[in-house]
Amino acid sequence: MGTLYIVSTPIGNLEDISYRGVRILQEVSLIAAEDTRTARVLLQHYDISTPLSSYHDFSSGKKITQLLSRLEHEDLAVISEAGTPGINDPGYTLITAALDVGHRVIPIPGPSAPLTALSASGLPTDSFLYLGYLPRKSKARRDQLAEVSDLPHTLIFLESPHRLLDSLDDIHSVLGNRELTVAREMTKIHEEYFQATVSQAREYFSQGSPRGEFTLVIAGAGEQDLKWSAPRVRAALEQARSEGKKSASGIAKQLAQESGWDRREIYDMINAQNDS
Repeated sequence: MGTLYIVSTPIGNLEDISYRGVRILQEVSLIAAEDTRTARVLLQHYDISTPLSSYHDFSSGKKITQLLSRLEHEDLAVISEAGTPGINDPGYTLITAALDVGHRVIPIPGPSAPLTALSASGLPTDSFLYLGYLPRKSKARRDQLAEVSDLPHTLIFLESPHRLLDSLDDIHSVLGNRELTVAREMTKIHEEYFQATVSQAREYFSQGSPRGEFTLVIAGAGEQDLKWSAPRVRAALEQARSEGKKSASGIAKQLAQESGWDRREIYDMINAQNDS
């Protein structure tokens, strides 16, 4: 039986692929690539003539069957558009399918956007939680952020440029004004690591249209985060009231249990919102 190699490829700078990665891509019979256009740039740079086969989010089960059939007698490689296959890309499905039928799966380690950003963030690296892309809708984003708001681990998210500012607003409302690093265009010409607080990042990136692919590395909850910030309480109040499921006293009771605030303080905040 053949072997499926998981080959990590550069996230920007073409020099970041390993010698072993280049050799494997030269030796396998076929490369399953998430984006064949991006893959051809890499292969041409290293004079690799191995045939390519498109394998992406919209590939059918028939395509997996075809690749598994070739794996019966040949070695194959899978590469993502950038970085390590299987992390936020369709390579995961092919990898699990190959494992399920007993093929050897061998990783060729290399670039990974989340770990690259974490290593340069200045935030704790001994315990972190990677959660991929934040949800597109604000409510879903806030719900996900609320689920991890009390965790002590450094948080890592990916974000697209057109949603960056809205996401920073939601992060500020739910997690508070924590320290973070916004990594942009890593290993590329316009590489940038902006290390500040959430509010400072929001102000900085609002000066013009954010460009590039972003990775957000956010400090985990500390002692100062055990009690919610006032903006976070107000955001939770607005959400609870918009849902209209509870009375003011019911909302105050629930949020007091969750936020560390006194029930009377929250009730007064509700009344102040009513009067404004």
